[in-house]
Amino acid sequence: MGDVIRTECRRRGLDPADHHGEVAQTLREEDGPLAIAERSIPIIRDALEHSDTVVVDGLRSAAELQHFRSAFGDEFELVAIEAPFADRAQRIDARGRDNNARETLRQRDERELGFGLGEAIEQADRHIENDGSLAQFHDQVEEILQ
Repeated sequence: MGDVIRTECRRRGLDPADHHGEVAQTLREEDGPLAIAERSIPIIRDALEHSDTVVVDGLRSAAELQHFRSAFGDEFELVAIEAPFADRAQRIDARGRDNNARETLRQRDERELGFGLGEAIEQADRHIENDGSLAQFHDQVEEILQ
């Protein structure tokens, strides 16, 4: 779903690294809460022509979840990946990117919870608690994909 937002940033002449969250919010304000999900579905359908499994990242609301479930039925499975705030902040710092000076991690959390992220997490089919090593996380993801 982030690809949809990055494409829209570029279409608007904005740097996705600096304006990702802002454009995500603007798309939802301009075209409704399903704006990004609706733009994602054709991309997902195209990917499904070449693969049995497609991972969709970036779902932010129960409304988007229902839209995907309507489009893909029982084949759509939501996996909520959660990690403690301190771990997430440390990981972002270690990456040396995603350091948008105008937006802190807390502000991003507040914005995404405003989209309805909490409700989507509650309705997830599976949950991963990403509070260990990267290898442990990969093992959990691999188990789900199998």
